[in-house]
Amino acid sequence: MLFKKINPILEQSLNNRGINELTSLQKKVIPLFKSGRNLLVIAPKNKGKTTAILMSVIQKLKAKATGDNPKVLIYVKDKARAMELEELFNPLLKPTDLRLYTVLEEHHIYNQKDNIYMGTDIVIATPRRLNKLYFQNGINLNELNTIIIENANFLKNNSFLTDINRVIQSAPKTQRIVFAEKNGTEIQRAKNLFLEPTQEVVSLE
Repeated sequence: MLFKKINPILEQSLNNRGINELTSLQKKVIPLFKSGRNLLVIAPKNKGKTTAILMSVIQKLKAKATGDNPKVLIYVKDKARAMELEELFNPLLKPTDLRLYTVLEEHHIYNQKDNIYMGTDIVIATPRRLNKLYFQNGINLNELNTIIIENANFLKNNSFLTDINRVIQSAPKTQRIVFAEKNGTEIQRAKNLFLEPTQEVVSLE
């Protein structure tokens, strides 16, 4: 067993991909993710941050679709990273009925509204397009329980911080989790904006 009370569908999917042991980072992060506390994780590449996100999200959603509105929102830097993350999610989601949708600037916003309306559990999005979609009533965040920033080092652009903060202010009861490869002023700003009042910090710098 990879960790205590792991969903058997998730465990089998991970085993099929040859993942049968947690990294030291994942051993720290997954229990904190499950606790519902806000969390800042700082660690360099190849420490298992992305896989920790995949496992924790599917585990939190119990590998089962519920309702029509998204439960988890994951912010990424750009289209390339969004597509990479979607590709990593898909094999683990295949044995489940969880629904993943990716929101990008390049796609027509009215089509995105229609697709989201059909039902989704996990949304991967760039900050600018998600912000536009939300304020055009194109996505319902009333059932959202978790907001994740996949690599907050891209938040050196202050407009991204503003876009994310607007949505977070509209979903104040969500658990917020910020990942980064290294510390910096943008991480401190994100920490102050998104992670108060409760936070845990895991750092492998």
